[in-house]
Amino acid sequence: MKTTRYGATAPMPESLRHFMRAGHHPARSIPCPHCGVAVHRPCQVPSRGVPMAQVHQQRIDARARTVACCPTCQVTPTVPCHANGRALDDGAVHATRRTEADRSAA
Repeated sequence: MKTTRYGATAPMPESLRHFMRAGHHPARSIPCPHCGVAVHRPCQVPSRGVPMAQVHQQRIDARARTVACCPTCQVTPTVPCHANGRALDDGAVHATRRTEADRSAA
């Protein structure tokens, strides 16, 4: 007779599961535009598929663009940052927008 130590776990809402991921960078809540990994998965070295300890800068910028307003160029979430009327290269964001996104995650 086979017994299990633990029964079936209770389903956890995704809203709670996200905050229970202690120690993970908040940018892991979106897919990585650089290496293409899914939500909540660690970034990988694109050429070898080896998981990385850090998160790609493009993923951090994508999260900041999604959740925070930019104090420097005064744009709302999902709108790309700009300088002199032109969008920043490669979807980059201002450092103040990253700071604002980190503040909202805390």
